[in-house]
Amino acid sequence: MEIPLWIEFFEDLQHIRGRSLNTVLAYRRDLEFWKAYSDPSHSVMGFYDFLKQQNLSVRSQARIISSLRTYFRFCESRGQKSPELRELRPPKVKAKLPHAITPEEFQRLFQASEVPDRPKTIRNQMTLLFLYGLGCRVSELIELDLADFHPTERWVKIVGKGKKERLVPLTELLVRQLDSYVKESRPSLVKENTASLLINDRGHRPSRVDIWRWLAAWSVRAGFPEPVHPHRFRHGCATALLDGGADLRSIQLILGHASLQTTQIYTNVSTQNLTAAIDESHPLSRVKK
Repeated sequence: MEIPLWIEFFEDLQHIRGRSLNTVLAYRRDLEFWKAYSDPSHSVMGFYDFLKQQNLSVRSQARIISSLRTYFRFCESRGQKSPELRELRPPKVKAKLPHAITPEEFQRLFQASEVPDRPKTIRNQMTLLFLYGLGCRVSELIELDLADFHPTERWVKIVGKGKKERLVPLTELLVRQLDSYVKESRPSLVKENTASLLINDRGHRPSRVDIWRWLAAWSVRAGFPEPVHPHRFRHGCATALLDGGADLRSIQLILGHASLQTTQIYTNVSTQNLTAAIDESHPLSRVKK
């Protein structure tokens, strides 16, 4: 199926809206489904059936339709009639509660990240502290530069989605660990003049693959049945902040969520934690039935 304004749409995403390359590529993959849909009638109901035939989950179908609606809105803003915008409605997706890493699991990974080379051990543990302590995404972590760390003011600048910057306060522990890493470990790891805060085993800025590879190796050593997903640290950070009394607005700013609605899902996780604690500690739980 022919798609008008194809190039213009992706140029708008990247250069006007400031979406990351990964986001632009995700939109392209989603729109490829509409392009592959060969029904000459352009029937929206037929497109729903087409997506189901691709064995896509409901969540994936909803994402594709959301991407298409964004594209059709762009077309209409350029004077292109797009009746599909009124017809396309994403299927309802049941909210999936985030699977947060627990403090005990983090401690196991922290210990498993130790290697004979001390500078690399400190680098490994710094990586984990950033993921869990700041709740940052992997894409944000690998883009951190030395200049983003301000030890005196005790904050670090993180560049998130859409190139949006946020200043995240650091705990005293993080400041000490990071200061020690910068002064003692990083100089022995770096092999080129790079601004990157973290340094991989080759002496350069780490890639997403490096982070995934490290986490996979540490997960095996820690005895986990499968590699710990990086986003579990982000969920763990948010849940711990909420359990510790932080308000949703503060958590939203720390994590860089565009919408407070995204942050609110962690209240469900905290409610589950509270229910589990009551089940275990409430005096009625010890009453014999």
